[in-house]
Amino acid sequence: MIVETIKENLNINKLIANRKELLVVEGDMIVPDAKPDIINTIGTSGVVSIYKKEVLEGKIRVDGNINTYIMYMADDENDRIRSLITDLDFSENIQIPNVQEGMNCKLEAVLKSIETKVINGRKIGIKATIELNIKIYSNEEIEFVRDIPDAQGIQMLKENLNVNSLVGMGENKIFAKDTIAIRTEDNFAEILKANVIIGDKDIKISYNKILTKAEAEIKILYLTEDNQIRSVSAKIPIVGFIDIPNVTEENISNVDYEIKNIIIKPNSAEEHSIYVEIEVSVIAFVYENKQIQLIQDLYSPTENLEFNQRKVVTITGKQMNVEKKEIRERINLAGLENKNIIDVDIVPIIKEENKTNNRLSYIGELEINFVLSNSDLQVETRTANIPFEYNVDIDGIGNSNVELLIEVLNQDFIVQDGGNVSCNIDLKMILDISRNITINVIDDVQTTGEREEEDYSILMYIVKPGDSLWKIAKEFGSSVEDIARTNGIEDENRINPGQKLFIPHYTRIPVMSNG
Repeated sequence: MIVETIKENLNINKLIANRKELLVVEGDMIVPDAKPDIINTIGTSGVVSIYKKEVLEGKIRVDGNINTYIMYMADDENDRIRSLITDLDFSENIQIPNVQEGMNCKLEAVLKSIETKVINGRKIGIKATIELNIKIYSNEEIEFVRDIPDAQGIQMLKENLNVNSLVGMGENKIFAKDTIAIRTEDNFAEILKANVIIGDKDIKISYNKILTKAEAEIKILYLTEDNQIRSVSAKIPIVGFIDIPNVTEENISNVDYEIKNIIIKPNSAEEHSIYVEIEVSVIAFVYENKQIQLIQDLYSPTENLEFNQRKVVTITGKQMNVEKKEIRERINLAGLENKNIIDVDIVPIIKEENKTNNRLSYIGELEINFVLSNSDLQVETRTANIPFEYNVDIDGIGNSNVELLIEVLNQDFIVQDGGNVSCNIDLKMILDISRNITINVIDDVQTTGEREEEDYSILMYIVKPGDSLWKIAKEFGSSVEDIARTNGIEDENRINPGQKLFIPHYTRIPVMSNG
């Protein structure tokens, strides 16, 4: 017969895969007829866009491109520096066991390096390395037995747990557009380099809706018709709403931004300006901190019980830890005299991660890429590295999943005597923390007949290593409460090997059931 139970639903979100994948993309570029021949390349940069990702059986498919900017010295007396812009397309199937179609994928693409090789004056080979940070999640709604009403005689071992129940997820595509003004005295010739970073991320949760706010920081290096190199930067707001039913202000939300497409070009409608359009996909997962009571085990002293118990993996301890870190260092760039810094890119690199007790430690470096020019408009690139450490104390960090995101908030570089550069850099350190836990859930309970009754009123038992009152009571068909009361035990969780216990007989009371 089926035993009447009280059931509860739980939306679980579990991490199926968390891995980094290096993707090498290669291609050739032919110099357009309108451009002069190449002597050598000066610097290469790029912005990665992922315009399609798809979770399939046992793999994910990723399609994207690298918007590549190549500065080069031209074989032309009148053109000291020119640029080439191309899209380096890629499509990759990445094998990941246990993933299934319909699962959710969070993907961050980081351009680790990009190299060029001059094949001849009209052809360049390009090789780029992309690091894909891949997280695959599965969502499932489960039903479990929370309690048994009027459980006359049925003994239940319960555990209170705090889990992160998935409220919902949503995605919105945002087009951020703006016109960036350049100096009115500049006659624009061409774009030499462009960089796009999404930062200053913030969210606000209201009923059934999430307001997402961020900024796309655009840095553009351009050439004028009289061969002057200029730089311009701007911040374009990325603002939108994501509708997710049943979300409230008390919920926790994770928001990711994925660049899908970038357009940067001279503004044909307005002189002395550059048109920028960025297509961004904003993905939000919303969680509720939920306390649940699970039945871990049960038995009846009077009836034989059968129940289906299964293990389920879900997420708990979801939190975001945000701190500001200041980097104040001085570096030396030999031969900096009579040169100007016209552009700087900063790439944070994590080299080592350690977890010790409740301390999380990172060792890394800031790769700083300088673009320099002299009075003769000759351009060169330099790279310097500044090491850094980041330590944070967080309770229970040892078995947690942790992802560190680093944003560059502010940067200032002051050239001093002797090629010294004072570097003032402010970083935003964002820790995304969660932990996978395995819980036991019971689906159904039924009786299969009367339990064979032991012929005793009370007996004595000597505690063995590994015993608990629950284990003893279940074996002899008694109850934890009765054994504790009979033996004067105040703490039911404390018994010692060799301890003598009197086991009272359970008074038979029929199990309440339906069927």
